[in-house]
Amino acid sequence: MFDTARPESLSRIHTVAFEGLEARRVEVQCAVTPGVPAFAVVGLPDKAVSEARERVRTALSAMAIALPSKRITVNLSPADLPKEGSHFDLPIALALLAALDIVPRDRVDGAMALGELSLDGTLVAVIGALPTALAAGEDGRVLFCPAACGAEAAWVGATPVFAARTLAELIGHLTDRAPLDPARPGEVIETPHLKCLSEVRGQERAKRALEIAAAGRHHLLMVGSPGSGKSMLAARLPGLLPPLSAPEALETSMIHSLAGLLDEGGISRTRPYRAPHHTASMAAIVGGGRGAKPGEISLAHNGVLFLDEFPEYPRAVLETLRQPIETGDVVVARANAHVTYPCRFLLIAAANPCRCGQLYDAAQACGRAPLCGEDYMGRISGPLMDRFDLRLEVPPVAYADLDLPATGEKSADIALRVAAARRIQADRFAALGAPARVNADAEGALLDAIATPDPAGKAFLVKAAERFRLTARGYHRLLRLARTIADLEGDTTVATPHIAEALAYRLIGSGTANSD
Repeated sequence: MFDTARPESLSRIHTVAFEGLEARRVEVQCAVTPGVPAFAVVGLPDKAVSEARERVRTALSAMAIALPSKRITVNLSPADLPKEGSHFDLPIALALLAALDIVPRDRVDGAMALGELSLDGTLVAVIGALPTALAAGEDGRVLFCPAACGAEAAWVGATPVFAARTLAELIGHLTDRAPLDPARPGEVIETPHLKCLSEVRGQERAKRALEIAAAGRHHLLMVGSPGSGKSMLAARLPGLLPPLSAPEALETSMIHSLAGLLDEGGISRTRPYRAPHHTASMAAIVGGGRGAKPGEISLAHNGVLFLDEFPEYPRAVLETLRQPIETGDVVVARANAHVTYPCRFLLIAAANPCRCGQLYDAAQACGRAPLCGEDYMGRISGPLMDRFDLRLEVPPVAYADLDLPATGEKSADIALRVAAARRIQADRFAALGAPARVNADAEGALLDAIATPDPAGKAFLVKAAERFRLTARGYHRLLRLARTIADLEGDTTVATPHIAEALAYRLIGSGTANSD
């Protein structure tokens, strides 16, 4: 009979490998056996993981721990799952220390760890502490991590997190010579909105569009001459949005954790605002690159994505946005994996009416007007244009208005109406048992249940759809927009005035709205 008992020199600890937001469990096994002295890491490691051998060897040497003249084998199981990143350093080191009986094996066997090792034994912060802590909590394991990651990981609360500055501190904790206190969560970051809509002179129609967009998470396209205030308006949109709820904050923070954007472990209740440049690559906007990292559309999850100079983005990037706008998630496809990230964002796009930007001013427009405008805006395809619920022209502000005092409504006052409208939507969806959060999420039977107009409004809607040749998508988006306008007014029924106002925001680009 074969002896199937675990070898005396075999130890185990757990860590994770990231596939999007999913933290895949990885068992780190270490065996010290007789044979030609060697230190091998197997289990489909990438270059950073393979180099962990030298970091671990040198860090232990700095602590006066000599490796035995035996064969050391570290296996990362499952072996067919790609392992990427330097966060495997700490679990490999702890598994090796347990195999050498320097730390108790039972303390390591039931734990999860992540962290990078410096050559002097210092633990260096790594990305992904928050999703790893969630995985440890689900498995009922203790988490060991660098001190710089402790405040972030401790937000989970479902598992003890012990964060050490050095590997020596962690050894002292595991051997009970110098126990560590559990890490405490970082501060909740409240970022005040310093930009107020009252600072914007004129542009009352654009301000109303921003309010509607914020209330129902409706995508907005602004077209106007250079200097008309499009970017200024977009920058003030975050001040109209309510703070992130606890589940939304956790969702958003997990994405930012993988991108290394959490500041000192603090979780923010402020909705993200991302404004990438139009020269950004496909991987930067959509996600991808080394390790299939989240892109700008995922970093803007539950917040705002502002794309200025919209037609200047590469056509391939613009067309890639179509599916994420509809589904609320993006799939980054690779040869060995398909990584999915959530991306329910509020898209605000701004564009000049033509390349020279002066199409609306006959005295300054170029000699190719209006063809230059048709060619320029033609870079935005019909199907993509159809995904904007609100489209409006932003005319230049008169010089006389620029000298007037700031008398417009403050962002804080508008934010109260937006918050009230969102509460109405949340209560309505909760009563229907629907997972939707805002009107932009409603579709199919749910949309029929919440946004069916009264008879007069229905007749007007059908006539408008036929007159402007709305697609089925455009028809339903018009209904969602009218439902949000009614919510802002406190009306329970969608009526003709709500539909008329919603329709007025969809006329720009309506000539391409029937494209597929």
